[in-house]
Order: sequence, then structure tokens, then C-alpha cells
Amino acid sequence: MRGAAPEPWRPPHNPWLIAVVVSLAAFMEVLDTSIANVALPHIAGDLGASNNESTWVLTTYLVANAIVLPISGWLVELFGRKRFFMVCIAFFTLSSVLCGVAPSLGLLLVARVLQGAGGGGLQPMAQAILADSFPLERRGLAFAVYGVTAVCAPALGPTVGGWITDNYSWRWIFWINLPVGLLALALVLRLVQDPPYLGERRRGGMRVDYIGFALLTLGVGALQIMLDKGQSVMIIPFFVNFGEPVANLCV
Repeated sequence: MRGAAPEPWRPPHNPWLIAVVVSLAAFMEVLDTSIANVALPHIAGDLGASNNESTWVLTTYLVANAIVLPISGWLVELFGRKRFFMVCIAFFTLSSVLCGVAPSLGLLLVARVLQGAGGGGLQPMAQAILADSFPLERRGLAFAVYGVTAVCAPALGPTVGGWITDNYSWRWIFWINLPVGLLALALVLRLVQDPPYLGERRRGGMRVDYIGFALLTLGVGALQIMLDKGQSVMIIPFFVNFGEPVANLCV
């Protein structure tokens, strides 16, 4: 007789609770892509920078985010999904605090790079956790719940950022991530578990393409700056830097 098929892995906790937890972390990251938009004049005035210089607060975050996003799968194999997800939440939360206390524009930009790097892994990890936590027939509904956060966060960002900046200080648009991040970190530690196949994949070892990662970092970073600074003559060298790594990877 042919043996029965093994039961698919299921998380020990309620998958809908897991969906809320990972969506909370993803919501926090997506919100920060737009929450600082309306606060740029206040940031520039407080830190003694021009309005043009203050736009790098947005660009640096998006560049770091875009670089980490495509290599998150490799980082999962290196650290494990749950551990990598928790590292991203902790890194994002800590760098948000650093953004709030930055005394100059330069230090704020460094903190925003760290924040974007930490946030780059939150969205793909949240979707991967949802895919493994739900059976196939319920994944559509689970991703619909996640999609609400992905759609609402960019729309709420300017409204929430403007209200906080007008009533308190622009620094609070970053500090509000601290309680949310700590809550998400504690809930992920308690509820989320890696499926067995991830552990087997990690034990199999891996080969690291350092040259490919370097070219990917250069190319994606240059592309993001080129798209963000599209009306400036400075995009020409970034267009060249983007084209060369892509051509090398395609050969």
C-alpha cells in the first residue's frame, strides 16, 4: 500500500493572529515611505538645510530599501526567516529613534539609510510568513488583509505626518515607531515560527556571489537615485552606473 501523504506544516498559533502581527510590522515600514513628505520644510528649517537638501531624507530611505529588498531571500537562508524578520524590526525601530534625535541633516541621512535597510526586509518577510501560515484556499483572503495595510499606509502617511508635525515636532514622526516596533518584535518572538523546510535549506549550505551583490547594490541604488532626481542633471552619472552593472549581469 502506498503511504499517506504527510500533513503540510501549520503554525502552532492562530494564523489570523500571525497575519495581524506581520501586517503591523509591514504597515510601520510602508508608512515611513511617505510620513516625512510634509515635514521636509520643518526638517530643513530646524537643521539649517535647504529645501533641496532635505529631499535626501526621502531618497536615502528609498535607496537603502531598494537595495535590501532583492537580497532578502539570501539573508533568510543565512539567518533564518524569523530571526531575519526580528532583526529587521529591531534595526528599523532603533534607527527610527536615531532619526528622531539626529542633530544635523548628515546624521539624519545616515539614520535614514539604516532605517531603509532595516525596513527593506519587512514586506517580503511578511508575505512569505503569510504564505506559509495559511492553507492554499485561504491565502487570497490573508493577502487581502495584508493588502489593506499596504494600500492605506502610503495614504495615511502625509496626513499623520502633517498632524504630528503641526501639533508636536517633526521628530515624533520617527519616535512613534518605537512602541509599535517593540510591540511587533515581542509578538513575532512569541507567535511566529519557521517552517521545517527552511532549516533543511540552511543546513545544505550556500554559495555567496559577492560580485553580484556589489553590482546589484550599485545598480539598484543608482537607479533609485536616478528616478528620484529625474529633473536634475546629476542623474546622468547615476544612469551610467545603473547601466553598467545591468549589462555585466546580463552577459
